[in-house]
Amino acid sequence: MPQTIQGVRVNPLAPDLTGRLSEETLAKVKELRATGKLSPFACHDASAIRRDISDRDRDTVLRPAFVRDVEKIIHMGAYNRLAGKTQVFSFRSDDDLARRGLHEQLVCRVARDIGRGIGLNQDLIEAIALGHDIGHTPFGHAGERFLNAVFHQHTGRWFFHNVQSVRVLDVLGGRNLTLQTLDGVICHNGEFAQQVFETSGLSSFDTFDRVVQSCWESGDQAIGQLRPMTLEGCVMRISDMIAYVGKDRQDAIRAGLANEDTFDDGLGGAYNAWALSAFVADVVEHSFGKDHIEMSKEGFVELRRAKRENYEKIYGTREVEGDFVGPVKGFFGLLYDHELEALKAGDESSAIFAQHIKPINRHLAPYGHTYQWEDDLDLTVVDFISSMTDDYFIATCEALFPEAAALFPKRTYFEGVRP
Repeated sequence: MPQTIQGVRVNPLAPDLTGRLSEETLAKVKELRATGKLSPFACHDASAIRRDISDRDRDTVLRPAFVRDVEKIIHMGAYNRLAGKTQVFSFRSDDDLARRGLHEQLVCRVARDIGRGIGLNQDLIEAIALGHDIGHTPFGHAGERFLNAVFHQHTGRWFFHNVQSVRVLDVLGGRNLTLQTLDGVICHNGEFAQQVFETSGLSSFDTFDRVVQSCWESGDQAIGQLRPMTLEGCVMRISDMIAYVGKDRQDAIRAGLANEDTFDDGLGGAYNAWALSAFVADVVEHSFGKDHIEMSKEGFVELRRAKRENYEKIYGTREVEGDFVGPVKGFFGLLYDHELEALKAGDESSAIFAQHIKPINRHLAPYGHTYQWEDDLDLTVVDFISSMTDDYFIATCEALFPEAAALFPKRTYFEGVRP
């Protein structure tokens, strides 16, 4: 059994991460909470920057700037579809395994806990968290790699879900979101672990648009240099890692890929609860009153270690990767070519017109915008494929390609049991 101190589990690989604040920091947090004030380094609603200064998007007492962003995001169809997209495990009839939509909510919860502790704008944190994966592909990071490969082959450009999320929110959705929210979304990519997160000083859409373009053109080279413009964006970035490092373990155990003894710290699925407590407290302890977000050396080393172990024992395993070698990877290329041909032929009876282009234009019309799909056919194909849920992607392939029906795994809720 894992060791406990006063009922709290201890991670033997990071014994000093107790999930508790020092007495000094605890007193400061309580004082800040009692006054209701924000940190001097928080992003205030009055600082919100939008492309279009319109009356309908002006702040009110009940709906300040970043609350409006939250509401704009959660009412998008793309947000709703996150419930049908893989987080880690695909082709499994188990509704308790996390999907992409739940992941966004879990990240939001972690980020708000940290933000509350150090006095940041929780509405901005929520907006970034709930929008950060809205442009993600079906089939998780495997799907992202497959779509990137075919898009790069066709165009020389790069597909990354954080950049596509900005496109969905800013262009395809026409939501007139704040610069602070969009910046937090594109900078969220949690694969780049850091001990200290500093802000960038970004202050205009002109600069932001150049950053977005450089990400399409340069891929990792540009994305690896991204830094959020707000502390709220910095909190979101570290919260993304905290939220999935333990939850993915629990799902791996539930899926039968791992067990309680698989991981080096000995905590098994209980690592999730330990991580939420330990890492949140660590970030608050080392960030309170500062103009940057910081972890302790021990916290950073442990988070990086746990991520590395997840890659070795979950994400990189034959079972997770093996599902995608034939049944999915090849179909990304086939489907890409099919949709590109439909656009070139102007076949308005095809799904890419009827279920993608036309609905987007209907949505944009009241805002005086149109979907400029003809300007870049390859990007329009990317928009369509990345918008698909797992089930829609499978249904499309089975309708188009006879071999798909035999290759996609057939799962049942009642394997080994009676309904």
